[in-house]
Amino acid sequence: MAEARWELYFLRHADAGDPEGWRGDDAQRPLSPKGVRQAERLAAFLGGIGFAPDAIVSSPKLRATQTAEIVAVVVSQLVTADDRLAGGFTIESLATLLGKFERGDGVRRVLLVGHDPDFSSVVSTLCGAKGLRLSTCTLARVDLDDRPVAGGGSLRWLVPPDALETTS
Repeated sequence: MAEARWELYFLRHADAGDPEGWRGDDAQRPLSPKGVRQAERLAAFLGGIGFAPDAIVSSPKLRATQTAEIVAVVVSQLVTADDRLAGGFTIESLATLLGKFERGDGVRRVLLVGHDPDFSSVVSTLCGAKGLRLSTCTLARVDLDDRPVAGGGSLRWLVPPDALETTS
């Protein structure tokens, strides 16, 4: 099987508690203790399988950047914030975002950290998997041979947080 042009990893941020219970700017809503544990378990899993993204791009919202940073420490990668991931993220947004990596810099494995319903919609549309829903701290790998278009991706794996071993 030929190597895909893009390996895209869509990571919905970890648990950030009840948004209705948060008093303040939603962009500043942090991870809950449960969310920190979810992100740490995912990071340990990714470190254990030798996951090595070429880039990590996160929504600038605090809960997403916290999730991204927890993973980034384990995989020794820097996190770049991108406003396109903060809300209203679409396949067109994805194409634009990937365009910044098409300059021959060797980037093909990109971890994106963001929000729902955007990520569920984009992954569903890319893979033709109607109704796919990413719960908090779920990681989906989608391979693309070309530019992002509906049905143009292949869902390679989906790792929900409850599939990962819990630590005591």
